[in-house]
Amino acid sequence: MPITVLMSRSFLGAILTGLVAFTGLISGADVRGTITIERKLTPRNVTPAAGLYQRGSVVALEPDTRENALDYERSHVVVYLEGAPGNAAPVTAGPPAIMEQQKRRFSPDLVVIPAGSPVSFPNFDPIFHNVFSLSKAKSFDLGNYPKGQTRMVTFPKSGIVAVYCHLHPNMTGTIVVTPSQWGVRVDAAGQYSLANVPPGKYTIVAWHKTGGTFRKTIEVTAGKDAEANFFVPLPELIAGEVDHHAGH
Repeated sequence: MPITVLMSRSFLGAILTGLVAFTGLISGADVRGTITIERKLTPRNVTPAAGLYQRGSVVALEPDTRENALDYERSHVVVYLEGAPGNAAPVTAGPPAIMEQQKRRFSPDLVVIPAGSPVSFPNFDPIFHNVFSLSKAKSFDLGNYPKGQTRMVTFPKSGIVAVYCHLHPNMTGTIVVTPSQWGVRVDAAGQYSLANVPPGKYTIVAWHKTGGTFRKTIEVTAGKDAEANFFVPLPELIAGEVDHHAGH
């Protein structure tokens, strides 16, 4: 009989521990917000003469057209959290993100991944391309490779990685490596959402390549969604003055 009681208590303890753990997993809240951009920030992409690109087959350069300049700017903002709690589940690397080389451009030209994740760089053009970066967060040079081949790079630490092609100076891309899984690219309407964030205090960061880096402190409470809105750039900045505080 005493053994039965002991086993029952042990079993009950295991159930309670599991319930606590499960509750911890589902007690997070969403962080949402709006990014406001009221003027064009990104300079038009100026490309060299077409003759510089003609190595083998001729590939038409896709025009640098943006149907709606403000939609473009908003969709090139990345929002992520710094200061993830110690009890947060570690990031498990999934399938690699993809940054294609197509029509002599990186597509997409902005990729968001958590630290520890890979990115694949397939070449879909009938000419050679090269992918390299000299960024502090991750430097690499994948060399020249033809259509149908790809190269892959893993990004172990957070930071901003600028990507280029040695053969085609107009080709530029950016990989934003976030400290945790709570990072997202803002949509064209300026909306974003970070799902199921564990309770705690965080720094929420909004980054735009030209507009700058902006930070706010937020506190997430279990079961209660939080909101953080940003104006990019800061409204008090005049044209030509871009806030690049909190260097990257």
